[in-house]
Amino acid sequence: MTITLNGSDLTVTQVVAAARHGEAVALAPEAVAAMRRSRAVVQEVLDQGQPVYGLTTGVGERKSFLLGEAERQRFNHRLVLNHRIAQGDAAPADVVRGAMVCLANSYAKGVTGVRPELAEMIVTLLNDGFAPPVRTLGSIGQGDLGPMADLAYGLITRSGFEVAENEGLALVSSNAFTTAWACIAIADAQNLMDAFDVAGALDLEAFGANLTSLHPVIEQTRPFPGLAATLARLRLLLDGSYLWQPGAARFLQDPLTFRCLPHIHGAARDALAYARTILQLELNSSQSNPVVVVADRSIVSVGNFDIGPLAAALDFARIALAPVVTSANERAVKLLQAPFSGLPAGLAAAPATPDDALSELATSGQAITVEARTLAHPVSYELASSVKGDGIEDRATMAPLSARRLAEMIALAARVAAIELVVAAQAVDLRSSGQLGLGTGRAYRMVRELVPFTEAEGTLPADLEPVVELVTRGDLNPPGLGLLTCLDSRLPCPGAARRNRRGR
Repeated sequence: MTITLNGSDLTVTQVVAAARHGEAVALAPEAVAAMRRSRAVVQEVLDQGQPVYGLTTGVGERKSFLLGEAERQRFNHRLVLNHRIAQGDAAPADVVRGAMVCLANSYAKGVTGVRPELAEMIVTLLNDGFAPPVRTLGSIGQGDLGPMADLAYGLITRSGFEVAENEGLALVSSNAFTTAWACIAIADAQNLMDAFDVAGALDLEAFGANLTSLHPVIEQTRPFPGLAATLARLRLLLDGSYLWQPGAARFLQDPLTFRCLPHIHGAARDALAYARTILQLELNSSQSNPVVVVADRSIVSVGNFDIGPLAAALDFARIALAPVVTSANERAVKLLQAPFSGLPAGLAAAPATPDDALSELATSGQAITVEARTLAHPVSYELASSVKGDGIEDRATMAPLSARRLAEMIALAARVAAIELVVAAQAVDLRSSGQLGLGTGRAYRMVRELVPFTEAEGTLPADLEPVVELVTRGDLNPPGLGLLTCLDSRLPCPGAARRNRRGR
């Protein structure tokens, strides 16, 4: 289905669909008309010779320099070249394609004063699958100048498009790069939370946990939306589990990382929902300077490139994700420790063995968890310098860094979830307690297809990448929670045959 851009109702899901899955994009007819109306105002201002920032003047510390009529178009082309100051590795292709979607949608709003032909060029290249190299470093978030200049250079070089007055500035002075990366990261974060629910539910079975931690009184007494959603998911994942049977729990109260699992995940869900709400507003807001006011036939200098709300919301999302990652790692460590799990140390298949079994996975998990947690540090209050541009450019949102750190944190967290799943599967096999839940049983089988039980004198799986991919692709998450009720609840515990073979 084609995604139609009108500058008003683009969604995070649509950005991801176009950027990552090649969904076709088109401009709405009303958006083309709006762009033509705003461009007419630009032409009127040019004909009148009014001083307008970036249109008839230079930019930044050269804002007082008046451009002659003959040099305005050349200036806009040079503006793109002179802002190619980004550094570092190229951004992922889906982020670049997402930036193209966001940029075209911002033009569709009809307030930047660009010709519709510029937006049409971007949409055409996007639908052709083009994604130019865009470097990731060098933007403070007051317009993604460096990365957007890379994007603009790639677009106009590929298409041969000649930018007109105001269009060079409209190409570089946009936060489309940050907004797109935020869309990708938020979508991945919500997918990751679903995977952490699955891994956490399997932990509960592997530990022999007390399911009073899922009692309905919890959301009745703490009516947080994320908490209620997490509790509902965990109950469905554990539907049919042996843990619901009287006397199945090993303890009256479990360690907090088990007992408070719904609360930890629920808090992260609420933070991500808030970030998504802010992102949705940003997607359909003007990030341009100046702004064309068609009704007044005027052009106004503004600070719409300041996306502080999004930068702070992404900081908040990372802060809320940190306890999720920490708790997941802590549960895995406790499952590996005999005093907590009641199972052989390291989840060894044979207790009397000198082998470490799975013990060393704790070290790997701890290292990755620490690295992920360091990325939770807020950046939206940082400022590198206040003297740039004769002291005019004295403000920074650091939104690109905030978005990139969220994406990096998610990639690390997926590895923690993979370790958690492998450890939980081993503990489930050793626990020999009974039937797994409908959702956890499905997850167990998927993990076991990739990583077999570590037998006595066996070694750790050489590579957990297939399990990491299982997490990141979203395969662990049932297509819909309704699927959970379709699985056969009469199936025996998926580890029963293996346990019987070992005499457990």
